[in-house]
Amino acid sequence: MSNFTYKSPSLVALAAFLVSPLLFTTVTAADIASAIEPTLKSVDAKVIDWRRDFHQNPELSNRETRTSKIVAEHLKKLGLEVETGIAKTGVVALLRTGKPGPTIALRADMDALPVTERADVPFRSTAKANYRGEEVGVMHACGHDSHTAVLMGVAEVLVKRKADLRGNVLFVFQPAEEGAPPGEVGGANEMVKAGILDKYKPEVMFGWHAWSSLRTGEIGYRSGPFFADSNAWRMVVTGRQAHGSAPWKGVDPIVVAAQIITNVQTVISRQVDLTDIPAVFSVGIIKGGVRNNIIPDSVELIGTMRTFSAAQKAQVAAAVTRMAQNTAEASGATAEFKLEAYSNPVTVNNEALTEKMLPSLRRVAGDDKVKRIPLVTGSEDFAYFANKIPGFYFVVGVTPADQDPVTAPVNHSPLFYLDEAAIPLATRAMTAAAVDYLLN
Repeated sequence: MSNFTYKSPSLVALAAFLVSPLLFTTVTAADIASAIEPTLKSVDAKVIDWRRDFHQNPELSNRETRTSKIVAEHLKKLGLEVETGIAKTGVVALLRTGKPGPTIALRADMDALPVTERADVPFRSTAKANYRGEEVGVMHACGHDSHTAVLMGVAEVLVKRKADLRGNVLFVFQPAEEGAPPGEVGGANEMVKAGILDKYKPEVMFGWHAWSSLRTGEIGYRSGPFFADSNAWRMVVTGRQAHGSAPWKGVDPIVVAAQIITNVQTVISRQVDLTDIPAVFSVGIIKGGVRNNIIPDSVELIGTMRTFSAAQKAQVAAAVTRMAQNTAEASGATAEFKLEAYSNPVTVNNEALTEKMLPSLRRVAGDDKVKRIPLVTGSEDFAYFANKIPGFYFVVGVTPADQDPVTAPVNHSPLFYLDEAAIPLATRAMTAAAVDYLLN
């Protein structure tokens, strides 16, 4: 664990604020943040405990029943108006300050991944579950355990300091950010469809992500497009079944599939202008054959495509289709390529809102620790919220200061390690964003 220590901002006119509410209008959001710091310190240990509990008891997408129950019970104890069962296991809660002001939303995702943990921590996950018909390990390999715990802490802080605030805060605990299991729907889009934005009418939404590519103490942001559009795809290569001893009597779809996998990589490297915006085309699953001496009829390929514009998405899909079909035809096989209907759009940070909130991040982390980072080819379904109302999404470094983020295990790795010294900064960053927006 690193030695990162949060430093409180200086107290300016705080005494006057605490003595006389009549002086409220002379006090800045930074002054309120200073007053809130003792309350933040009072929840730091709780947030760590919650995070460890969630890490040791992870649940896959649309299966976050234990997690959502713990979240809901905590929010009810705080006296908030709580709704459960939204988009299967989602939870929302409303804090009303009783004073005029905007309504804002703060979001955390709750689901884990089908990954067997190999990180050496005392609270390592040994959980298992069924995914796509196979028994898999389950791990919070993307840090959603910390997202959930931090927002629980932020909710407690803001409730305790309700008298200092104006307006309302909607806490959104979302399931299935990693994508619903095959045949199901879930995630941010389903929460939007459930009407939470229409019902509560927040004017902005904030969210954050634990980020292995930055060191503890650092915060990353980007204005405008930030995370890529993510589209799952499926391809079926069909040949003609034959005995493994006589491949010339059939058409081998495994060999054709291998050629297609190699050839489609030239779509990105030779047909897309990567000096403009990046694109990624990856194969994640190959399935074909049932026996060592049988050449099968077909092979299934499944993967992901990442782009940053509708035009680029259409170009890559058309080029992959052409490459796959022509490669298959050259060997007497066929290839059918199809984008899945569900995809995450590009996550776009509202430019005006980003500019407005950067001073909040700089105040809690330090000017030199808040960095504009490159486009991220990962995806984030926070995009569905940000497509409806202005959104601001940022990342918080979780790699210990004595490690190189370039070589540290990345998010989704079985060795992913989250430095818990980063969690207090995340709690303060989300709290500062909420307080500053409500009071400014």
